[in-house]
Amino acid sequence: MLVRKASAVWEGTLREGRGAMRLQSQAFEGPYSFASRFEEGAGTNPEELIAAAHAGCFSMALSVALERAGYPPKRVSTEARVHLERTEGGFSLTRIHLVTEAEVAGISPERFLEIAEEAKKGCPVSRALAGVPEIVLEARLV
Repeated sequence: MLVRKASAVWEGTLREGRGAMRLQSQAFEGPYSFASRFEEGAGTNPEELIAAAHAGCFSMALSVALERAGYPPKRVSTEARVHLERTEGGFSLTRIHLVTEAEVAGISPERFLEIAEEAKKGCPVSRALAGVPEIVLEARLV
């Protein structure tokens, strides 16, 4: 069983404090703050890291699904947009919008969309985020 780790440290109060997040691989370490999470301040935030994880996972899931269907892709590019909103129960992730483009020879747009939807359902990060009320996929061939 694979176990991946990341860590975060927070110092101070919510509004005046600051923190840092670090990946186990040391591929990323960055600051975060109230301003970077709830405003447009410098630094990262948990939702941005969730978006990166979802975009990466979905791109790989779509690539393998296309390959298994006999359409190995030349390229898959995905942007994930994670929506953080204040709800009755506090702040929640309310929507994730996946926007993907793929270069795939010999596939119809209809078959591509069918495979993309299946990849979204099978992506481990999509499954982990099943509590998000809406995960929307916008997929197109280029």
